[in-house]
Amino acid sequence: MSYLWVAIGGAVGSVARHAMGVWSVSVFGPAFPWGTLMVNVLGSFVIGVVASTTTLNDDLKLFLAVGLCGGFTTFSSFSLQTLNLIQAGAWGAAALNVGGSVILCLIAVGLGVLAGGLIAR
Repeated sequence: MSYLWVAIGGAVGSVARHAMGVWSVSVFGPAFPWGTLMVNVLGSFVIGVVASTTTLNDDLKLFLAVGLCGGFTTFSSFSLQTLNLIQAGAWGAAALNVGGSVILCLIAVGLGVLAGGLIAR
């Protein structure tokens, strides 16, 4: 049954990631991969909450952490989009994408762990 929860979460996360990408391009334009940055930061927060919340059952944790966050966040898209920025000569945007992604995702997962700790109380 655990594989089913992971698969369902992955499907939901993938569709949500695509929707975020489409939305972000319509709002901000295609010059910077805002959608990927947003899903990675949000996914980092969510996985932090899930990892630190002891009241969730194992199936729900699998659905949320492995399935939803796994389908929602993406390192491969981040890497390709950063390479595309470099190849276009947009070194500043590439550096912003790398630095912003690492720093914001670390902050988000830390905040998620704090939030999960508060939920567990």
